[in-house]
Amino acid sequence: MDKIFFKKNGYKLFGLLILGLIIIIIAGLLEHLVSKPSEPIADHHINESQEATMEIEEQSYRANYHFTTPDKWKNDPQRPIYIDGKYYYYYLYNGDYPNGNGTEWRLATSEDLLHWSDEGVAIPKYTNDNGDPWSGSVVVDEENTAGFGKDAFVAIVTQPSKDGGKQEQFLWYSTDKGKTFTSYSDDPIMPNPGIDDFRDPKIVWDDNNHKWIMVMAEGMKIGFYESHNLKDWHYTSSFLTENIGLVECPDLYVMRADDGTLKWVLGVSANGKSVGKPNTYAYWTGNFDGMEFISDHNEPQWLDYGFDWYGGVTFEDGTESDKYNKRYAIAWMNNWEYANNTPTLQEGFNGMDSIVRQIELVHEDDNLYHLVSQPVEVLNELTQTTDSYKHIEVNGTETLDVTGDVYQLETDISWSEINNVGLRLRESADQTRHVDVGIFVEEEYSYVNRDFTEHPDKSNQNVESMAPFDASKEHVHLKILVDKTSIEVFVGDGKIAHSSLIFPESDDKGITIFSEGGKANFNNIKIKHLGSID
Repeated sequence: MDKIFFKKNGYKLFGLLILGLIIIIIAGLLEHLVSKPSEPIADHHINESQEATMEIEEQSYRANYHFTTPDKWKNDPQRPIYIDGKYYYYYLYNGDYPNGNGTEWRLATSEDLLHWSDEGVAIPKYTNDNGDPWSGSVVVDEENTAGFGKDAFVAIVTQPSKDGGKQEQFLWYSTDKGKTFTSYSDDPIMPNPGIDDFRDPKIVWDDNNHKWIMVMAEGMKIGFYESHNLKDWHYTSSFLTENIGLVECPDLYVMRADDGTLKWVLGVSANGKSVGKPNTYAYWTGNFDGMEFISDHNEPQWLDYGFDWYGGVTFEDGTESDKYNKRYAIAWMNNWEYANNTPTLQEGFNGMDSIVRQIELVHEDDNLYHLVSQPVEVLNELTQTTDSYKHIEVNGTETLDVTGDVYQLETDISWSEINNVGLRLRESADQTRHVDVGIFVEEEYSYVNRDFTEHPDKSNQNVESMAPFDASKEHVHLKILVDKTSIEVFVGDGKIAHSSLIFPESDDKGITIFSEGGKANFNNIKIKHLGSID
């Protein structure tokens, strides 16, 4: 009986204790709410901010493996140079964008052309009355021809001078291995000869004639100049272009073709839209005798058929003793028709480059030579996982059981009778949004169509890039680079490439292969999911 009594009363005491604790807690909460009514609201705002920050991070438009400006704005690349185990890459940068004008030269360095270290501004803007520095080129003066010391960095740069805003050429030099430059003179080393466009000097060393050569963009022609000291320049000849508009950022170099022939290549950034050609990098192969360039053919060829491969520059492989077998190329991934229309501005930057490519020269019939390009192989080192499909036959569409937004995809496609074949990438779950890559066999062209996803051209005039394709081959190899805001496609051996900006929604990650008008075989599909260079 005693045990039962104590057990019952124990339960009662325990219940009363719990009830008391509950009353105390409730009283405390009521006091907290009365005395501090604003704190829950403040906490709510903090949580919203944190969620917004997380959302921005999740939907960031910062590329994973492409070079992007640290902040603000970038446009034209300047040709990289190699010294002491590093590539020195200058580019036009505007730290006042979007609220102020003027560019300056900012420096980044790299050992592998994939990972870059920001080194800050090397040639600042508005340091004298000549205005801000525009495009030009920098060389290492190994023989001290200019008198600033052996291995001094010498840059010749276009500036809109104080003399009525004319485009003139000014010399800057560096004795600290390119980190900072000093203006040689407030007077131009190349005054404007009386023309509107006189810009973008590109300097090369002519081994055969032991002198410096310069190519200059002068409206619709390219001027050639010579010098022995980088200060005094003399005109030698010009090369007139046709139907490609105003030319910019000229390029000149020697390459050894796969048949052993040495050929000179003259390149420019140009706009061939009026004649159905790209707005990218046009080039001619030919011969140069130190004074004049003679092209093999009048019509230019094009290094890229996309909408966003402009201001391209090529440069030597600094690690190779033979500098003629291959080169590298890089370009600004944007277009002046919509340059400021980018959602990256929400994150405080606007400016990205293409992936660095390796280019080689290939001989065809009838004395025709063309450049081929492929992404640098070091990109493969970013591979995190790989998905592979040996063979898929498709007649219609088939969505792969793999998704991604940052990857390299390769495949071999073959067919016998078909109208259109390709891939839909960065596809939405409902399959209404995607970017299309493929071969329109009936019309004999390769294409990249960004019309079905977000892109920067609100006029919708630049949505499908096209390049000629010999459909009688009945097969094609495609290598496709996809990053958060870009797509670069290399067709076959890389004679044809398409590079364009895209801005898909972050969740659009589907991959669908398709054929129209017949069956197609997709062989050796390999998808390498890539990490970040950060």
